[in-house]
Amino acid sequence: MKNLLIIGAGRSASVLIRYMLQEAVANNFLVTVADADIDLARKKINGHSHGRAIWLDASKPNDRRDIITRHDVVVSMLPPQMHLEVAQDCISLGKHLVTASYVSKQLFRLGDEARQRALVFMNEMGLDPGLDHMSAMQQIHKIQREGGKITAFYSYTGGLVAPESDNNPWHYKFSWNPKNVVLAGQGTAQFLEDGKLKYIPYRRLFRQYRIVQIPGMGDWEVYANRDSLLYKESYGLKNIRTLFRGTIRHRGFCDAWNALVRIGLTDATFPIVNSDQLSYHDLMEAFLGISEHTGSVKDRVAKMLDTDPESEIMQKLEWLGLFSRRRIKINNATPALILENLLLEKWALQPKDKDMVIMQHVFEYELNRKKKRKTSTLIMKGTDSQDTAMSQLVGLPLGIFVKLLMQGKISTTGVNIPIMPEIYEPVLAELESYGVKFTEVEE
Repeated sequence: MKNLLIIGAGRSASVLIRYMLQEAVANNFLVTVADADIDLARKKINGHSHGRAIWLDASKPNDRRDIITRHDVVVSMLPPQMHLEVAQDCISLGKHLVTASYVSKQLFRLGDEARQRALVFMNEMGLDPGLDHMSAMQQIHKIQREGGKITAFYSYTGGLVAPESDNNPWHYKFSWNPKNVVLAGQGTAQFLEDGKLKYIPYRRLFRQYRIVQIPGMGDWEVYANRDSLLYKESYGLKNIRTLFRGTIRHRGFCDAWNALVRIGLTDATFPIVNSDQLSYHDLMEAFLGISEHTGSVKDRVAKMLDTDPESEIMQKLEWLGLFSRRRIKINNATPALILENLLLEKWALQPKDKDMVIMQHVFEYELNRKKKRKTSTLIMKGTDSQDTAMSQLVGLPLGIFVKLLMQGKISTTGVNIPIMPEIYEPVLAELESYGVKFTEVEE
């Protein structure tokens, strides 16, 4: 019997756990789910004959190592900053490791040691990153096999709310980690355009968005996502002139989010002392800094943002309750945490709400002296607030890969991301049986 350890039983692990339990009987797997909330772990196992739930505080090295040593494959669903410690345990104990998170530089440095020990350390095996890599590489390799030379590659992904459940002025609801949404884009976005390096610092990120057309869905906004240059070499696109990865949002979102950035509400670097004694109105007034004491706080904020008090941007801020006299519920919180808690209330998926994931790749290439353009688009909706498209598209690629690994069908060792045919071909083929299918248009 092969033993699988899944560390972390939160929402993002639900589909992975369900999939592995479905596969456990036929493949003789034992699936262990470890979490500091033992009741949550038990709920996810739900009495399955090939599953068990155990308590684990993953921050305790001895407890963590003791549990890892009893398993063959470890899937870390912990916060990204904890993956390195788990990875170091897996190296010393000789265990394979799978995560859905971006590869950190520290984790990447373990690659040689993992290869020497014949260990598979697969990362970025979720939606974005994950499904984006696999679906893009399948098309890139296909174009290259036909003799095409790729000159531009654009890749966009958005975790969104389905149109039938879109009933707020932001046209957005949470389907993944709220903290990551609030802190998204901090740092400097990097990409390549017409052979030139481009950098967009955080303070300008949500002003410099582009408009893209999604077949059957109309126009959407896209802002640059992290460091696109990281994938130039790993995608085999050494001589490409344009390489851009971005995040999709509804029209009007970026301008309004830019207002929150300019005000200072996405700042996670300092606590506001006695924040629970303030109202949201007080907070907004505090963020005005030195200003003329004329007009309402709303009017002065609008002036600071160079917009009309009745503009669409200000309507969105007012809808959030940022000018209300309501008390902030948490003490000594950073502005970002205050905003996150407010958005958790305002942007929550209701029980029957559906989320939606859109992913689109655009390839511009030359073939037989002709310029061509191929667009590959995935649109997938969830069933309700629990069975979301986001959870499906994070959990299923993870689960399918872990199954293949435990079946002995993966030979690529070291620290990797899923860009090899050995990985993307079987994973994408099985995903199609779950309705995960891209529509292609060639011009």
